[in-house]
Amino acid sequence: MSATVALATEREEHPVPDQNDTLGDELDVRAEEPARRHQLIFGRYAALQPGEGFVLVNDHDPKPLYYQFAAEHDGEFTWAYLEEGPQTWRVAIGRPAA
Repeated sequence: MSATVALATEREEHPVPDQNDTLGDELDVRAEEPARRHQLIFGRYAALQPGEGFVLVNDHDPKPLYYQFAAEHDGEFTWAYLEEGPQTWRVAIGRPAA
Protein backbone atom coordinates (compact mmCIF):
# COMPACT_ATOMS: atom_id res chain seq x y z
CA MET A 1 0.00 0.00 0.00
CA SER A 2 1.41 3.40 -0.91
CA ALA A 3 1.95 6.06 1.75
CA THR A 4 -0.73 8.24 0.14
CA VAL A 5 -3.29 5.45 0.23
CA ALA A 6 -2.30 4.59 3.81
CA LEU A 7 -2.75 8.18 4.98
CA ALA A 8 -6.07 8.50 3.16
CA THR A 9 -7.27 5.29 4.79
CA GLU A 10 -6.13 6.43 8.21
CA ARG A 11 -7.83 9.80 7.75
CA GLU A 12 -11.09 7.96 7.18
CA GLU A 13 -10.64 6.08 10.47
CA HIS A 14 -10.42 9.34 12.44
CA PRO A 15 -13.58 11.30 11.76
CA VAL A 16 -13.70 14.96 10.98
CA PRO A 17 -15.24 17.19 13.62
CA ASP A 18 -19.01 16.93 13.88
CA GLN A 19 -20.96 20.02 12.83
CA ASN A 20 -22.00 20.37 16.48
CA ASP A 21 -18.40 20.36 17.71
CA THR A 22 -16.85 23.67 18.69
CA LEU A 23 -13.60 24.32 16.83
CA GLY A 24 -12.45 27.04 19.19
CA ASP A 25 -9.43 29.22 18.65
CA GLU A 26 -6.48 28.82 16.34
CA LEU A 27 -3.17 27.57 17.69
CA ASP A 28 -0.53 29.06 15.40
CA VAL A 29 2.79 27.30 16.00
CA ARG A 30 4.68 28.73 13.03
CA ALA A 31 6.76 31.08 15.21
CA GLU A 32 7.49 28.41 17.84
CA GLU A 33 10.70 26.41 18.01
CA PRO A 34 10.09 23.05 16.31
CA ALA A 35 11.06 21.20 19.50
CA ARG A 36 8.19 22.91 21.40
CA ARG A 37 5.44 22.52 18.84
CA HIS A 38 4.16 19.05 19.72
CA GLN A 39 4.24 19.89 23.44
CA LEU A 40 2.06 22.96 22.84
CA ILE A 41 -0.33 21.08 20.55
CA PHE A 42 -0.80 18.12 22.90
CA GLY A 43 -1.21 20.52 25.83
CA ARG A 44 -4.03 22.27 23.99
CA TYR A 45 -5.59 18.90 23.08
CA ALA A 46 -5.41 17.70 26.71
CA ALA A 47 -7.39 20.76 27.84
CA LEU A 48 -10.29 20.05 25.45
CA GLN A 49 -13.65 18.86 26.69
CA PRO A 50 -15.64 16.37 24.56
CA GLY A 51 -17.04 18.17 21.52
CA GLU A 52 -14.38 20.90 21.61
CA GLY A 53 -11.51 21.49 19.24
CA PHE A 54 -9.04 23.97 17.86
CA VAL A 55 -7.49 24.84 14.52
CA LEU A 56 -3.78 24.15 14.23
CA VAL A 57 -1.87 26.53 11.94
CA ASN A 58 1.50 25.21 10.79
CA ASP A 59 4.16 25.93 8.17
CA HIS A 60 4.35 22.33 6.92
CA ASP A 61 2.10 19.31 6.59
CA PRO A 62 1.68 18.01 10.16
CA LYS A 63 1.54 14.39 9.01
CA PRO A 64 4.00 13.20 11.74
CA LEU A 65 1.74 14.84 14.32
CA TYR A 66 -1.22 12.93 12.89
CA TYR A 67 0.67 9.66 13.32
CA GLN A 68 1.55 10.57 16.91
CA PHE A 69 -2.12 11.33 17.65
CA ALA A 70 -3.11 8.01 16.07
CA ALA A 71 -0.57 6.12 18.18
CA GLU A 72 -1.32 7.85 21.48
CA HIS A 73 -5.02 8.76 21.18
CA ASP A 74 -6.49 6.26 18.73
CA GLY A 75 -10.25 6.75 18.47
CA GLU A 76 -10.12 9.77 20.78
CA PHE A 77 -9.50 12.60 18.30
CA THR A 78 -10.86 14.15 15.13
CA TRP A 79 -8.66 15.52 12.34
CA ALA A 80 -9.64 17.49 9.25
CA TYR A 81 -7.39 19.40 6.87
CA LEU A 82 -8.87 22.85 6.25
CA GLU A 83 -5.94 24.19 4.20
CA GLU A 84 -3.09 22.18 2.69
CA GLY A 85 -0.14 24.40 1.83
CA PRO A 86 2.05 25.17 0.16
CA GLN A 87 2.99 27.73 2.83
CA THR A 88 0.27 27.30 5.45
CA TRP A 89 -1.54 24.23 6.72
CA ARG A 90 -4.66 24.51 8.86
CA VAL A 91 -6.02 21.41 10.58
CA ALA A 92 -9.11 21.14 12.77
CA ILE A 93 -8.23 18.89 15.71
CA GLY A 94 -10.84 17.92 18.24
CA ARG A 95 -12.04 15.59 20.93
CA PRO A 96 -15.21 13.78 19.78
CA ALA A 97 -18.44 14.52 21.61
CA ALA A 98 -19.36 11.84 24.12
